[in-house]
Amino acid sequence: MMPLSFAKKRPFRLLCLGAHSDDIEIGCGGTVLRLLEEYPKTQVTWVVFGAGNPLRAAEATTSARIFLRNAGGRDIIVKGFRDGYLPYTGVEVKDFFEVLKGKASPDLILTHYRSDLHQDHRLVCDLTWNTWRDHLIWEYEVPKYDGDLGTPNLYVNLSRQICRRKVGNIMRCFATQRSKRWFSRDLFEGLLRLRGIEAAGPLPFAEAFYARKILL
Repeated sequence: MMPLSFAKKRPFRLLCLGAHSDDIEIGCGGTVLRLLEEYPKTQVTWVVFGAGNPLRAAEATTSARIFLRNAGGRDIIVKGFRDGYLPYTGVEVKDFFEVLKGKASPDLILTHYRSDLHQDHRLVCDLTWNTWRDHLIWEYEVPKYDGDLGTPNLYVNLSRQICRRKVGNIMRCFATQRSKRWFSRDLFEGLLRLRGIEAAGPLPFAEAFYARKILL
């Protein structure tokens, strides 16, 4: 196992992409919190595509501000594409990716898992790779009914404190989701613990990613 770190000669640049209001937080919120601890000058661009409902848009903005409280700089973008329909409005989504490409040249991109069975998640991943061909891209996972969790090849070890912050922020920020069976503290904590066991690192928790291309 080889540890991975990033150069600190200049502010680290991070791009987070999520199809829906809580995707980034669930999939890689702990990793974002850890990166901001280790690289406090990090410049973050945080994009949520499907937040057409005003309540969901407000939740997305509030949550992003909380997670990015310690960022060196932040650009939070919340779009109103219709939930569940991203592939059917693909031209508009693709156009926005082209705009985003002109604004962000990140050191690391966090996006959805390519084999995710949710159509919105899959499109965001496909357009990520189509837009940034020579960047470091990590694909995060989102647990749901489809049972599409795979076998990751990259893990970010997380402390108990960061995991508590991540899950606590999610539970507080997304009131519209609390009635859903999948939206529960034990689900989020359980996945963090499971991936921590798989990572076999010094800390008991982890988030898992799929890194398809890494150039050293």
